[in-house]
Amino acid sequence: MLALAGLVSALALAGPAQRPPFEFFRMPSGNIGCVFVARGASLRCDILSGLRPEPRGRCELDWTGLNIAATGRARPTCAGDTAVDRRAAVLRYGRTWRRGGVRCLSRTIGLRCSNRSGHGFFLARQRWSLF
Repeated sequence: MLALAGLVSALALAGPAQRPPFEFFRMPSGNIGCVFVARGASLRCDILSGLRPEPRGRCELDWTGLNIAATGRARPTCAGDTAVDRRAAVLRYGRTWRRGGVRCLSRTIGLRCSNRSGHGFFLARQRWSLF
């Protein structure tokens, strides 16, 4: 599985009772998974079925999903791993997740995330967009 998930588990067991440096969640479909990195307050959400259409630009690995920080614009992610962790907590449809200036709403049509700057993304099996 994802090396990052193993690191998160190890840190969670070793550290004091505080919020871990990484936090994972996934959509009920299991196709979209996200990881929030506390340091830098950024969220990366990947989609197992791939970004459709593929983003323009060069990517020597795979276009895995989208990422956003507490401020600034969202952008596509080019990576060789994934943020999808099948053991992560499920963000049920209709529920909202919030951390470090980023907010996501889980809906049956897809995942919509935005930040303090009003920028964000929509991610679904059929399409994705940045705003």
